[in-house]
Amino acid sequence: MEDNFFIDPEAIVPAGTDPEGDDALLDVARELHAYLQGFNARLVHNDGAVAIEVAGEVETDGRAYPYRLVPELCVLARVQKWRKLAAERHLALVQERLNETTLAEFQREVRHFIATVLQRAQAEGLDAPRFLRALETGKELASRRYRIVEDRLAEAAARRRQETQAEVARGTVKLTRYPESFETAFMMRRRFIAILGPTNSGKTHQAMEALAKAETGVYLAPLRLLALENYERLAERGVAVSLVTGEERRITPGATHVASTIEMLDTSRAVEVAVIDEIQMLEDLERGSAWTAAVCGAAAKTVYLLGALSARPAVEALAERLGCELEVKTLERKSPLEMDRRPVGNIGQLRRGDALIAFSRRDVLNWATNIAEAGFRVATIYGNLSPEVRRAQAQRFRDGDADIVVATDAIGMGLNLPVARVVFTTAKKFDGISEDILPPWLTQQIAGRAGRFGIHDAGLVAGFDDHTHRIIHRLMRTPAEALSNRGFYVTPSLHHLKSIAAATGEQKLARLLELFSRNIDLTDDFFLPGDLTEQTERAQWLDTLPLSLEHRFTLSLVPVSTRVESLSQAWQGWARALAKEKSSHLTIEPVGDGRYALQAAEDVCKKYSAYAWLGYRLPDYYPDAEAAVALARSMSETVDEMLARQHGRRGEAKRRTSPYGRGRTAPKRPREGRTRAERERR
Repeated sequence: MEDNFFIDPEAIVPAGTDPEGDDALLDVARELHAYLQGFNARLVHNDGAVAIEVAGEVETDGRAYPYRLVPELCVLARVQKWRKLAAERHLALVQERLNETTLAEFQREVRHFIATVLQRAQAEGLDAPRFLRALETGKELASRRYRIVEDRLAEAAARRRQETQAEVARGTVKLTRYPESFETAFMMRRRFIAILGPTNSGKTHQAMEALAKAETGVYLAPLRLLALENYERLAERGVAVSLVTGEERRITPGATHVASTIEMLDTSRAVEVAVIDEIQMLEDLERGSAWTAAVCGAAAKTVYLLGALSARPAVEALAERLGCELEVKTLERKSPLEMDRRPVGNIGQLRRGDALIAFSRRDVLNWATNIAEAGFRVATIYGNLSPEVRRAQAQRFRDGDADIVVATDAIGMGLNLPVARVVFTTAKKFDGISEDILPPWLTQQIAGRAGRFGIHDAGLVAGFDDHTHRIIHRLMRTPAEALSNRGFYVTPSLHHLKSIAAATGEQKLARLLELFSRNIDLTDDFFLPGDLTEQTERAQWLDTLPLSLEHRFTLSLVPVSTRVESLSQAWQGWARALAKEKSSHLTIEPVGDGRYALQAAEDVCKKYSAYAWLGYRLPDYYPDAEAAVALARSMSETVDEMLARQHGRRGEAKRRTSPYGRGRTAPKRPREGRTRAERERR
């Protein structure tokens, strides 16, 4: 320790005195200085106060740990007050606060603190001396320095535990062995048949023929609507088939076949034929993991993979990795698809059989209103509508009860409509972050809905205005980018998370998801973690409730938008009740007739479906699943009737001139970003 401690003369001698002219004062100052040196101490300023800093060291296991600290007792007085005190009072106050007894007590305190830190650091596998160096800073209260040491030690321990958890997690879940987690499929000799081609090329027909003839089988759809359509297709052919989706069950006794959404695949049930539709969804960040799981886990002797031609590299790579024989069949469109000679220009130039494409719920409804007021009967299709409503609206168009269908890109997957011409209102789409030009594959998929084989000789595609028409024309001629042959998305199963929890001791769902996402063994990047952002956000809230890991995991996956206040409140209410081990019974939601009645009815329908989803998984706590399905169907009929009343009748045409015809202007595009949950509402 330093021998020549600095002592501020102004801190010792009262203001307004002359030390050189007052021998008595100097004698007191020298006595104070000598007294402090005897205790290896000095006077310092500490947060506007005069205090005594004590220096020393603690020796433990042959190592010395120095310190320079201000004991709590040794804060003497505020600076201004100190200067007003007589020199003799300075000395008396220092002697009162710092003496053999108080110093011994303080040294015991420091020794105990250092011993505690050494013990904690050793337990955490950390180097204690680097933390204890914070005790040498000087001029600060001992208690403050203790907190700094403890905080730094805690942070380092947390980082060390995270690193240890990450290391353990990497050894627990190895994505290179992901296919082996599907034991039934992994032990089978499977054969893949990929049927690839554009929309309206007959892919589904070929695969469904093979599925109908098989003794057992499963059809896996990207949408509940598609699962329902192919369930009915099989049932009409006399196949004993059940429908299994997240929100609905139609179980046929003795069923040999199942039509389901892809997330509902039962990987433990071996069948003769499996059909996986829209295989290009492998590349989708949000849902692609379900297709990866289906390709790896569909326990069928023959697996049909249906999708776009661009999926071929991905299909070939997966077949090779899984050791499955692969046959690729490529099909061409059955009827030609052509660009119209000119853009539509205005609403008055629309014609019966057109499908008008917008990219948000708001735009769809605005366009539908304008078109109805121009004298057309309109059907509307967008993502926030339940499958039953989409189907009913599509049927209106098929039956001729609607002249024009206005839809989002939801029309591009799973709806077979007698569309003569697809008209794009814009060539841009929000992805939740920015508004960008449509990708060629999406443009072509939507456009492919025009010209249904057997109904039209050819399909036409157009933009509503000149600018959009030119961009769509270019996108139609641009080859779709091929899917990557690696980087297939995987999300964790409950089994994966339990394995990580058992190995690391971590029990918070959010942290387990983070460990899976960031620290699992990737090796060759053939399989990659999918997007767990939204699930992790939900998990952070669920981790505050006294719920089992299984229940938190289930609740984190409920298909409901927590960005919608009414739906978020319902979801949280269900979770809180489960945390108290109470059953949640379904409540019937009234829907008024105000300005937002349609939106409210759509959200209520979503709520019923989400309850049914929970009810099928945790029937003891959500016992009204069947009632929820019935109520969702009833509310879907209400939504369908609302849309029919709003757009289904010919409105009185307005005569004011406008570039968009008959006094109507094009709806403005929204420019705010959207969250994933909000995009689902389209």
